[in-house]
Order: sequence, then structure tokens, then C-alpha cells
Amino acid sequence: MNILAIETSCDDTGVAILKIQNSKFKILSNIVSSQPIHQNYGGVFPMMAKREHQTNLVPTLIEALKLAKLINSKQKILNPKQIQKLKEIFEREEKLFEYTKNFLENYEKPKIDAIAVTYGPGLEPCLWVGVNFAKALSYIWELPIIPVNHIEAHILVNFLDSRFQILDSKKVFPAMALVVSGGHTQLILMKKIGKYEIIGETRDDAAGECFDKCAKILGLGYPGGPIISKIASEMKESNIKLPRPMMNSKDYDFSFSGLKTAVLYAVRDKKQDTITKQYVSEMCAEIQQAIIDVLLKKTLQAAKAYKAKTIILGGGVSANQELRKQFKIHNLEFRILFPEKKLSTDNGLMIAMAGYFNRTKKIAWQKLSAHANLRIGK
Repeated sequence: MNILAIETSCDDTGVAILKIQNSKFKILSNIVSSQPIHQNYGGVFPMMAKREHQTNLVPTLIEALKLAKLINSKQKILNPKQIQKLKEIFEREEKLFEYTKNFLENYEKPKIDAIAVTYGPGLEPCLWVGVNFAKALSYIWELPIIPVNHIEAHILVNFLDSRFQILDSKKVFPAMALVVSGGHTQLILMKKIGKYEIIGETRDDAAGECFDKCAKILGLGYPGGPIISKIASEMKESNIKLPRPMMNSKDYDFSFSGLKTAVLYAVRDKKQDTITKQYVSEMCAEIQQAIIDVLLKKTLQAAKAYKAKTIILGGGVSANQELRKQFKIHNLEFRILFPEKKLSTDNGLMIAMAGYFNRTKKIAWQKLSAHANLRIGK
């Protein structure tokens, strides 16, 4: 079985092809086209990201097919009915209509069995670009579509490792999943693959969003997480003390807006000529540690309370080296799963993995739509 996967939930255009044979996974390709244009604005602008996805999708697909050795040139003129239907699908993406039509008329249908695509949650304009692209390919190639929940995909990419394909599920589940990124911070009880319950989530800013906002306050650029992490790695300790919002609350919810505000006030009250490189480094170290402390304590408490056997991390912030290190140090009771760092951030392969585990939920392209506020476990 070959699954073509498409990811456009935010500002990364991801296309991957995953081969499944004898219950083993083989990555044929996993291409991600990022959008550096957002660095100029300190955040992602949905309509700008939508425009970039339209430009990136076809070249990214071609690159993925070439790497997978599944692309063959062949002239094929689409008939008027097909062209009209494509125009209807791409009613809001005129540029992508032209690119897709040109692609479909110059390359034959590849050896693909299904198309997996992110349909939520995410930025709605971005989601629709990927959804409509998947619908167009599905229509012309006559392939079924597997709608994928972006959050579930961040969890399931951890099972790419063949060691966990042969484990007795009773030794893995229940599991406690921490999905932590720029848009989400959620604790999810995973009773088995496909059965989830959100037991805690952020009430305001996500952890990754807090990293970004703090980096902007410090004048460090975007995205903030990798920059703060790099600077923090050069510090052994910090003399700055910041709050750990909701760390000791009796629930499993999070709040990071107070931490961001504390950084804002601290920098605002500091005389400009005393904001030294040393001060910025110490602030970065303390910001990172404050976020890690909250994530670590809440996750371990939840895992113990729900008698989890495994802790699973996913999302862009899970690539943070110090977060991984401290989870390993403090985690003595549970098996812990991290994705490869390059698979922590948004990518097509995680969508392909979720597509495989949801392969019985194929739908016709006409039934597919984007759901920006999609929840896991619903």
C-alpha cells in the first residue's frame, strides 16, 4: 500500500509518500517546503501562508514523487468536464488551479492507493488549500481520501519505529500524550490508537506561542523556540526568576500568557543600556526552564493519575533538546516516545502515518472539507 500525504495546516507545505508492506513502514519520500517570508513579520499571516501553499504544493509533490521514483511524464489533455470540475474545486485558489491542471496534463497517475490529507485543526485558509489539492488529485486519479486529524498525526508519527509495531498493546497503553507546539498544548489520554480523551489543554497561549512572543519581546526574531533554545544552551544557570503559571493547579490545564507578560514587564522595566547579551541569555534560559517545568510536572502527574504505561511527545516544541533531556532524567516509571526532531515539526510523513492507522475511514473527495477547530477524540 502506498499512501500520498499532504499537510498544509500552518506555514509548512508537506508532501510524503509512505509504503506499507507486510506491516512494515518504508519512507519513500518526505518533503517539506517552509515559508521563510513569515520571519519578516514575527508570525504567520494565514492569507500569506495560503498564497505560499498554492505556490509550493505542486513543486513539492513533484519532488516527493521523483524521490519515491513514482513519477512518469505523459501528455494527457483533460476533457472539458474535468477542467470545469477542477475550476469548481479551486474556486478560491485560482493560481493552484493552473499549476495543478498543468501537472495533471504532464504526468501520469502514480502508483498510489490513497491520499491522506490534514483537514484540521489549523489555520482555515491554509487547510483549504491542502484539502482542495487532495480533492483535485482524488477526482482525476480516482483515489479515495483519508481525512487526518493534525493532532493525532503528531502522536502517531512516534509509531514509525518498527520496534513499537510488534509490541503488545497492553504494554504500551494507556498512554499519556503531550502535544506541544505553536498552536497547541494538550494532554491527551490515549487508551489505544484511535481512542483519545483530552484531559488538559492551554487556556490561552500555547507553549510554542509563548516562545515566539518572548523572543519577539527580546528582539530575537521568529520562530522563537529554536532561537531561545540555542541561546539558553550556552547558559549554565540564570539569576532571573519567572513565574510558572498553573504549575501547581489541581487540574491538567496550562496557561502561558502570564509568563509572556512577566517577560514583557521585566524587559520594559529594565533600562535599555542594561539589557546586555548576558541578560538576554539568562532570560532565555529562564523562559525555557519555566516552560519545561510546567510541561514536565503536569505530564508526569497526569501519567501517574491515569496509570499510563507510556508517555508520548509530539509537536514542534517536542524538538527542544532540553525538554527531551529533562523528560528522560525525571521519567523513571514510564516508557517515553519522542519523534525524530525533524518529525516533531509539521510534515507530510506524520499525516501518512495517521492515514495508515485510519485507512478504514476512507471517503469520497466530495465529502471532504476543512475544520479549523477540529478536536481529537470527538
